[in-house]
Amino acid sequence: MTNLTRTATGLRIFAFCIVAASVSLPMAWVSLGKLVLFVACLVCLGKHLFTGSTDEALDKLWAVRIILLILASFALSMTWTEAPSDIALLAFAKHSKLLELALLVILIRNAREARIALAVFFISQGIFISSSWVMAAGFRVPWASSAINTAFNSVVYSTYLDQTLIFSAAAAVLWHLRLSWPGLRWVAGFLAIAALANNLFLQEGRTGYLASIAVLVLALVWEVPKKLRLLSLVVIPLVVLSGAYLGSDKLQHRTAQMLQESQSYAAQGSSETSSGFRLHAWRRSIQAMAQQPLIGHGVGSWTSSVKHIEGQSADQVFGTGLASNPHQEFLLWGVELGVVGTLLLLALVASLVRDALRFEMPVRRATLSVVAVMVVGCMFNSSLYDALIGDFFCVTLGVLLARGIRTSNRHKATWPATPSKALA
Repeated sequence: MTNLTRTATGLRIFAFCIVAASVSLPMAWVSLGKLVLFVACLVCLGKHLFTGSTDEALDKLWAVRIILLILASFALSMTWTEAPSDIALLAFAKHSKLLELALLVILIRNAREARIALAVFFISQGIFISSSWVMAAGFRVPWASSAINTAFNSVVYSTYLDQTLIFSAAAAVLWHLRLSWPGLRWVAGFLAIAALANNLFLQEGRTGYLASIAVLVLALVWEVPKKLRLLSLVVIPLVVLSGAYLGSDKLQHRTAQMLQESQSYAAQGSSETSSGFRLHAWRRSIQAMAQQPLIGHGVGSWTSSVKHIEGQSADQVFGTGLASNPHQEFLLWGVELGVVGTLLLLALVASLVRDALRFEMPVRRATLSVVAVMVVGCMFNSSLYDALIGDFFCVTLGVLLARGIRTSNRHKATWPATPSKALA
């Protein structure tokens, strides 16, 4: 290996390490990480074009193909979008964060580099999780950007919604890959448990509760012998839900609050509460989809579409400006691209599952768990569209896909012939 090659490899490793660490930091670092990622990938792609080399491993990932199809669809919809051009471009840029997943797979070239990226993820998430517990104990954490918000004294950055989803996905990665760090497997396991406990007993995010429970249920089901697995799919969720509800006062309070807000919306149409706004936004989204069911209203058009339906009270309900969202990713894509958009998002989820089923068991389970958290987030929020949490999912899945495909490409025997065998 020449000195130039060593330098290029070192810079590439430095680039994806910055990206892997950035999603455990405030938004400014995430933006810096994205810049580093795009520049590094441009250099890599330029090198591939110059040398004529190809990446066969990348071609095996269905998720990459679906992402390219999704971005092409959003780009094409700019020709008929009802949104102003600046709003449409902003929305397209937000959707384009999906490209981070594919770019990370390009940047991480082998199993060793994937392990390095995951080690950086492990360390940065460990600091993130520990910081939240330190804050909950009443101590000040100098790097906590949200420390001034006394209402959420254990939220390190951004919001409790972002943090709970991040902790849920991080717990899954740390737990299922804990044996990848033999000397630190107990640390990884402890951090995974600490992350879920933080969500269930310290935070108030209802979506985070569901995500944490989903991660816990999957982990327990996979530990059950195959002959009892079908029964466990019924029993374990009931036991986990009951235990979490009875053991967490915050979960009980937030569940009761959600039911009260939903009943208030059903009876009075009140959209001033969190649940009321979501229900109202979802209703308007379905009405907007019905107006353009096949191709949608175009990228960035959600706010203008539902405001047109809402009428005179639109600004009061959805706020001023045209950059809001329905807090539901599937409906957001449905309004912008019609039924095709919702199907594309489902195809993305299916492609991620399909790719994960062909990985080694620990990476497979970690990837499937993160996909489950992402789906939960998308059901009750626009988690791929939103900044920070959307970047977190793309980066985390990108690193996991790189770990799976680079290992599978090296040891072809680990790729099962059918997905059914992978479920064993």
